[in-house]
Amino acid sequence: MATTSALQPHEFERPVLDLSADALRAGLQIMIRGSEDHGGIERYIDAVKLKSAMFKQALVENDVADLDLETFKGLCTFMATVRRRIADWLSEERFGEMRVGIVELFADDDHIDNRIGRFCDRFPNDSKHRWVRDLAVELLHNSDPERVPLMNRWVWDSKANTGVIREIWHGDDVDHMTINVGDGYGTYVMLREELSQFLSDNGFFRDVLFYVDVLCAQVYAQYICEQGGSYLRVDFSAPEDPMQHTRRLLGLDGVQPGNGRTRLKSIDGEAFILDESTTLN
Repeated sequence: MATTSALQPHEFERPVLDLSADALRAGLQIMIRGSEDHGGIERYIDAVKLKSAMFKQALVENDVADLDLETFKGLCTFMATVRRRIADWLSEERFGEMRVGIVELFADDDHIDNRIGRFCDRFPNDSKHRWVRDLAVELLHNSDPERVPLMNRWVWDSKANTGVIREIWHGDDVDHMTINVGDGYGTYVMLREELSQFLSDNGFFRDVLFYVDVLCAQVYAQYICEQGGSYLRVDFSAPEDPMQHTRRLLGLDGVQPGNGRTRLKSIDGEAFILDESTTLN
């Protein structure tokens, strides 16, 4: 089985993030209002928690070296920026090569940034393989969200100067500003700490880390609605409800919230339903 040391954080730089409280409050209000028609924000939190439990079961509780292709396909369902681009690797032979990298990603006791970098080095360094970094960080974060924050490119991409951080950055002309913040592990940890404090100040005290994920997705979903995504544009069209893009960013397209039940539908059609009487086996 994978050892917990594989996900231990190491020393890292802590950049200062100058975030806008007004932008955060606006995102929080939209998130809460938008979820009302689907049983409330708690339904989304339940879905994110269940998704995390599925990744943890497949990658941490079970030996990651035994990860099989069908299980991996099921996990891909919940990674929006990965699933449409990974098709060429979903054969037994090519997945076998990828699994070696996944095992190293979890087993290596090096700094998280270094592990992610080595995983990406296994693939061509071109625009067609930008999803590889998202795959690495999704696997790490979803399987252990307490130690590894949400680190997707849509949260922050320093080269493109886009992401959640830009959307909540404090400034009069943020759209024409270059934000000099790197996209290493420390940046995402600091963002999570700032958002956790913001949520606590606004009355959220339980499952705060999961609320951080949903809030980040809501902030970037609003950007997609208003201006259209760049690398996400092919995956997202005009929303039918305020939370559609939020669900897709979180990989929760299969969620049917409301009526006291949360349904996650995996790539093979198997449904995972969470209500008061059902738990993940």
